[in-house]
Amino acid sequence: MRVRVLHHDHCFDGAASAAFFSRFVEAKFYPGAEFAFTGLAHRAGQLFEPSMFDGDVNAIVDFKYSTDPRLTWWFDHHQSAFLTAEDAEHFRRDTSGRKMYDPNFRSCTMYIRTVARDKFGFAAPDLEDLVKWADIIDGAQYRDALEAVELRAPATRLTLVIEGARGHEIVQKIIVKMRHQSLESIAADPEIQEVYKPLHERHLRSIEVIQRQAVCKDGVVYFDLVGQDLEGYNKFIPYYLFPQSVYTVSVSTSSFRTKVSVGSNPWSPRPVKFNLATICERYGGGGHPKVGAISFPIGAVEEARKAALEITEELKNGSSANVA
Repeated sequence: MRVRVLHHDHCFDGAASAAFFSRFVEAKFYPGAEFAFTGLAHRAGQLFEPSMFDGDVNAIVDFKYSTDPRLTWWFDHHQSAFLTAEDAEHFRRDTSGRKMYDPNFRSCTMYIRTVARDKFGFAAPDLEDLVKWADIIDGAQYRDALEAVELRAPATRLTLVIEGARGHEIVQKIIVKMRHQSLESIAADPEIQEVYKPLHERHLRSIEVIQRQAVCKDGVVYFDLVGQDLEGYNKFIPYYLFPQSVYTVSVSTSSFRTKVSVGSNPWSPRPVKFNLATICERYGGGGHPKVGAISFPIGAVEEARKAALEITEELKNGSSANVA
């Protein structure tokens, strides 16, 4: 039997979700199955290709819903889990008992672990550290910005590799290791270290670039990374540099999209009033109440900048009705 697990790519919670889910269903449903992992990215246009659902069993974790009849399992926790109202209705009509959604969870990994334990009687004590760190990382539950940016814990170093490595191969290798190995042993693996070292150098450079590019005004940090040769960055850097900030808005480009990122400071001295997922949904994006993003096509830089500046002004002025 072949189980295809589609997961949020280049995301610690996405990787941890794939690892925990595969352990769970192998133990309870598909002993001896072959598992294949495929990363998914939020992009403008079609998210799912029909060829992706090529397993005897197909699952999506930590990513949007699909109505494909070949989808067997689904777990997600994002506010913006459904592309359309029709998708949401399709989910509500499902009677399989294997499509799960709860936006109240900070991480999808913790959600899968909870459902696996409470509904199916599965426990994996050796994966509790993985679950704990997925909840910290995806829920922005770090003690402070220093812990998030200085990367002293193995999980934070693995996050840098997962988020920053090019392609899919290294993330898939980490998922396989996460199924049975400790985060400390994975982070110390020579192959992972080889990927980590240049990414860490780039991480240090990204702090300098963001400090140079960013402007903090009325509690909002805005910066534009187009043309800076930075594909992705640690989202806590703005709060590390500007601890007085409440929100951050940025524009960046990658090999497959132009992106607007919108976030809020977990350690903000002032309350976070806006639902950022709701704001991003107006532009075709989504996310969580405290962090969201919008994907534009490659080359749509001016469109992305326009949206980013509008959102920046909205957050500054506090005039929107979309408050949490």
